[in-house]
Amino acid sequence: MLQPENQNKKYNHLFTDIDTGRLKIPQFQRDFVWSKAQTAKLIDSIIKGFPIGTFILWKTQEELRHFKEIGNSTLPNTPKGETVYYVLDGQQRITSLYAVRKGIRWNKDNVEINYQDISINLLLDPDSDEDVVTLEPPTDAPFISVYKVLHGSLTEFLEEFTIEQLRKIEVYQKRLTGYDFSTIVISNYPIDIACEVFTRINTGGTELTLFEIMVAKTFDLSRKFDLAREYSRLIDNKNGEKDLEDVGFDTVSASTVLQCIAAIISKQLRRSDILKLGKTEFIDTWPKAKNGLFQAVDYVRTYQRIPVSQLIPYNSLLVPLTYFFVKNKGIPPSMFQHKMLTQYFWWASLTNRFSSATESKLMQDLERMDAILKNQAPGYRGEELELTLDDLRWRWFRTGDAFCKAILCLYASFQPHSFATNHLVNIDNSWLSQINSRNYHHFFPRAYLKKRDYPDWKANSILNITLVDDFLNKRKIGAKAPSQYINEFAKENREISNSLATHLIDDIEAFGINTDDYETFIEQRGQKILAELKKRLEPDLE
Repeated sequence: MLQPENQNKKYNHLFTDIDTGRLKIPQFQRDFVWSKAQTAKLIDSIIKGFPIGTFILWKTQEELRHFKEIGNSTLPNTPKGETVYYVLDGQQRITSLYAVRKGIRWNKDNVEINYQDISINLLLDPDSDEDVVTLEPPTDAPFISVYKVLHGSLTEFLEEFTIEQLRKIEVYQKRLTGYDFSTIVISNYPIDIACEVFTRINTGGTELTLFEIMVAKTFDLSRKFDLAREYSRLIDNKNGEKDLEDVGFDTVSASTVLQCIAAIISKQLRRSDILKLGKTEFIDTWPKAKNGLFQAVDYVRTYQRIPVSQLIPYNSLLVPLTYFFVKNKGIPPSMFQHKMLTQYFWWASLTNRFSSATESKLMQDLERMDAILKNQAPGYRGEELELTLDDLRWRWFRTGDAFCKAILCLYASFQPHSFATNHLVNIDNSWLSQINSRNYHHFFPRAYLKKRDYPDWKANSILNITLVDDFLNKRKIGAKAPSQYINEFAKENREISNSLATHLIDDIEAFGINTDDYETFIEQRGQKILAELKKRLEPDLE
């Protein structure tokens, strides 16, 4: 890498680069947020010869996603074959100065801001301690807009201003157009280093995410590829094509999608590995990764019967599955492969596998997918999981706990029915993020158990959770004993036994419901759930 180069640029030179498409603001910069007052203060500082800070520019032939408009002004494309300067530091200042120079009109929150209104009070001396630049034309003094100062000539102002005012205007013109803007140019840095520079000099801001960097890096105008747009369409495609929102998997993160692509290309998933992915290969892989992800989601929804992404313990589980379907060329898994994928899914979910060192563990799991692709059983030596009832009995229910979410996945896989109507429960992503969600119901109500002196660490067991969709269930149930509200529902729902079975509650008597025996309920339901988990973790291979 070349060392940074110090350069000074005059006002006209700096903004000619914008007008010719050679100076750009990358899309990972935040939107223009400076107020009109800040802009006026900046102009005043330039007039007084004060330093206004250094602009840091990245000179490169990389084509990044960038802002194409400033207010009502459309910015031109960079001429083909020419290098471009991206602003890494100084965006707010450059945008402010450009807005004044172009006399831009900006609509913010339905309020129009006209930068041609920023004016200079001609009663004041240029070197006055007072601010000579005003937000609006002053009503009690002669003035000239900064826009006119930058674009007009003294001969054009002869009839409008006095000789003394013309002298001041000439001073303002020279100070504005002759100001030396300090710039530092870094040439041909790799994009990840340039973004690191951006992050370090913007210490008060938010660090760029890996996705934001990859959006910038993979942008390709000729191939009409914009990763931000493609990801948005993947989540919710407004034109009616298949998307993840339609199938309840709209919470899949951008980082998970990047890991899917990296898995397919190189099987290397660390941040540094993803940043090394070539633009062409990335764009070429996008359709395959998208189709593979759709197949992975379809597999989770149909084979594992998990209806929404909010239930999945980790988004990362979709990465090995996407890899599997892409490498299997979209062919559905054989029965053996299905059993192995099922075993992997539940093993990873119940072991809190991706609570740390996610990338390295995913790379290990891609090797497991390679074994399954060869119709071989993957190894779990040293990482075996042996569940007991004690692992379940008083497990505190938390929506952020991967183990609890795995149990919720099991509940959902049985397609639970309403106690009141026997209709299929509608499980919705928007209801599943908090413990007090409409979808979560303590079968033995916590309020009921509290009255019976049960501590909350027992009342809030994951084994006491059922999935419901009718908010009225909670209102009807309140703090009632299970024997009372289940018998009430049974009067309207003749299929109450079948409804309970879909919640892994097999028998009212044996499960202690009629006698409101909470300990028996936990014991019986725990044994039922443990048996179902073991079926998935220890598949019959014959």
